[in-house]
This record gives sequence, structure tokens and C-alpha cells, in this order.
Amino acid sequence: MRRRDFIAVLGGAATAWPLAARAQQAALPVIGLLNGRSIDDAAYLVAAFRQGLNEAGYVEGQNVAIEYRWADGHYDRMPAMAADLVNRRVTLIVVTGGSAPLAVKAATKTVPALFVWGGDPVKMGLVASINHPGGNVSGVNILVNVLDNKRLGLMRELVPKGQAIGVLLNPSNPNSSAALREMQEAARALSQSIEVVSASSGRDFEVAFDVLTERRVGGLVVAADAFFVSQRDQLIALAANHSLPAIYHQRKFPQSGGLMSYGTNLADAFRQVASLAARVMKGEKPADIPVMQPTKFELVINLKTANVLGLTIPPGVLAIADEVIE
Repeated sequence: MRRRDFIAVLGGAATAWPLAARAQQAALPVIGLLNGRSIDDAAYLVAAFRQGLNEAGYVEGQNVAIEYRWADGHYDRMPAMAADLVNRRVTLIVVTGGSAPLAVKAATKTVPALFVWGGDPVKMGLVASINHPGGNVSGVNILVNVLDNKRLGLMRELVPKGQAIGVLLNPSNPNSSAALREMQEAARALSQSIEVVSASSGRDFEVAFDVLTERRVGGLVVAADAFFVSQRDQLIALAANHSLPAIYHQRKFPQSGGLMSYGTNLADAFRQVASLAARVMKGEKPADIPVMQPTKFELVINLKTANVLGLTIPPGVLAIADEVIE
């Protein structure tokens, strides 16, 4: 074969290979993964999701594809991202964080959707009931508001009797009103006074902490929120600067220097939702899949931070900790 003919054949083959690869990729089921966090914050959750898919017989790039969307804690981006995934005709959408499930629900009533979410899916209109969702949405409800009560109780163990506890909420989160009601009910049950402050941008944090200091709160409960996770370094630094013990909703905070966290084991929740995704790809409908509850919870305490704050963690609290960072 002459050199010119050989190069022409090689060029044609190089063009055909990507086309064949794209055709094979198009034949795969596609999961749209819409996450309210940043890609860095959610890396371990994506790994857990892939693990859950693998356990169900699905391997990304082999027999399933994943389209990723990251909101970086900016809830206003989610409707456009949800609409984009619907327009791309993905097989199903897996959503988590802030208003992501509501954005998907508004974008489509036909594309199957699965959530990992802390809001009340019935009250927020995502499903008709926990056992019989009835529409195109189901998922894993991670019980954020219920666990806020536990976090308030744990912080009360560290606060001098009679001193108020601060509560930090993000008013941009559609779950914030429900979270506040739950916290107020828990405070009444404990006869514990609380001081509520809000923040929806980085500029709001310093004002919120100044208010808490003025009101002489003894500790702080930081509500579960994807934006707060993305800004955890600033939150942790402010808590340290104001000598304020704080409890958060996930282990990333004490791992980054925060005092303590109590919440759902999110990696396990993402493995759970991956198992639901596999069921949908095999033909089941979200309408017939009951909303799952988390099975694993974890208390993480950073003793180094406690020592810096001059706190002694009660032995009973240390005894129930799943991890103690020393």
C-alpha cells in the first residue's frame, strides 16, 4: 500500500473509532447526578455512589454513564441544571442538597428521580407518602431535622446551665423553616433557650457570629446545609476566634478542625440511593419504591479543638462517639 493511501485509511479509522465509541456510550443508561455541593466536597460521596452501583452490577463507563452537575452551594443554579439534565434525556436523575429535589420535581414529571435529602418529602410535595411515593420521585430521606434535635441535646451537655445556645440557619435553603420549627420544639422540650441567626452568603457569617457573641450564647448548632459545608473553613475559624463550641451535621467539620458533628453517615446513604438507581435502571418505577431511611449515624469529636477551647467533653458523650480525633 502506498504511503498516501495508508495515511488516508488510518485517518478514516481514527474518525470512525470515536463515532463508534459515542454510539456505544449513547446506548448506555445515563444517570444525571445533580449535587448542591462542590466537586471537592462531594468526592467521597461520589465514590460511595459508584461503589453502590458496582455492588448492583453497574460500572461507570462500561454499562452506565453519569452526567455530573455541581451547584457549589448556590441553590439558584439548580433549576437550570435540572432542566439541562432533563433536556439531555438522561435515564434518571439522582439529586441531593438544598433545593435540588424541588428543582428536579419542577423540571419533570416523567424522568425518574431519586433524592438523598434531609427535608420532609411528603410536606414538600415530592412524594404522596413514604411507603407509596406515587410519582416519578423516591429516594433516601436522611432525617436532618430530627437529628438537629439530637445535636441540640449534645451541645446542651457542654453549655453551662442557663446559658442560651445559638442556631445558625441558611434562609435560602427551602428546608430552613421546617428546621427552625423542629429546633424550637426541641428547645422547648429541653427547657433550653436558643438564639437564631441566619446566613446565606460568606459576608453574613461575621455578622451572625458578632450577634451570637453579643447575646452571650454558650454554644452553637449549625444547621445542615450544602452551602455551609462549602464554607466550613470560614465557619470553623469564626467559631475558634469567638471561642464558641459548635456542633455540625457531618464529619467533614471536625475533620477540618471543628469541635464535633452528629449526623447520618452520608457515604452509606449514597450507597443506598445507588441501589435504588440500579432498581430503576432494571425497570422499577420510583412510584413503587418506598422512600428509604438511613441505617447508620455517627458522632465525631475533635479533642484537640476541645482542648483549645478549654472544654472537657463529658465521659458519657465520649463513650458514644464513633470517632475521636486526638
